[in-house]
Amino acid sequence: MARTPIRTCVACRQAEGKRGLVRVVRLPEGAGVALDATGKAAGRGAYVHASSECIELAVKRKALERSLKASLPDTLLEELRALAI
Repeated sequence: MARTPIRTCVACRQAEGKRGLVRVVRLPEGAGVALDATGKAAGRGAYVHASSECIELAVKRKALERSLKASLPDTLLEELRALAI
């Protein structure tokens, strides 16, 4: 029986299975920040729930920027908001 990886949402700080969260990754060598649909991209990652409340809270608190130690482009914020439930 496989163990389910547990990750924590940077906005609401609730732990959940990795599949229930969206991963945002800072790509290596300063290549930028992107959404990671596969969950396996190389680089520093941060997780957030796909709910509009958690996404807006993460943007307001700058939790993703702090966690990734990089600024988020506006296009990424639009993509995150489009994923919101």
